[in-house]
Amino acid sequence: MITGRRFMGMTTTQTALTSDNPVLRVPPAAPAAAAAYFAASLAFHADVSDVAATLAADGDPGFVVIDTRSTASWDQGHVPGAIHLPTAQIPEQAEQLLDKSVPVITYCWGPGCNGATRAALALAQLGFQVKEMLGGFEYWAREGFAYETWEGAAQRDADPLTAPIEGDCGC
Repeated sequence: MITGRRFMGMTTTQTALTSDNPVLRVPPAAPAAAAAYFAASLAFHADVSDVAATLAADGDPGFVVIDTRSTASWDQGHVPGAIHLPTAQIPEQAEQLLDKSVPVITYCWGPGCNGATRAALALAQLGFQVKEMLGGFEYWAREGFAYETWEGAAQRDADPLTAPIEGDCGC
């Protein structure tokens, strides 16, 4: 337990630790602020595993998945059932292809690409309800979910660094 004199809600020992500790140099947010931030994050993002499980279940998933990449990227591999709508074509084609009453899940290549974020912004500006699929196509394939290519169906073994080999991650 950290003890010491109080200063701005922190003990002097905590203040000293945070200035020397790169993790705590900026202290964690207050619990209420953290709860608001994380709740908002869940309103903007969908997990690859959750999207895959929902699409695999019987019935209407309640959303549509949009691949925002180029045709060459789409042909290389995409989520089964996704609609191909490259980000640059959203302003001209989104309202013809999509129903504004159905939430849209966007994805691009992966975490190193913000194409799905740009697409989500473009869709939101047009009045669509939208979430971004975290991890994009990279994590879809790395987690071992089936995908489609220009040659047909494909699937890779799950990468044990991104998904459990058996069962689910429990989160």
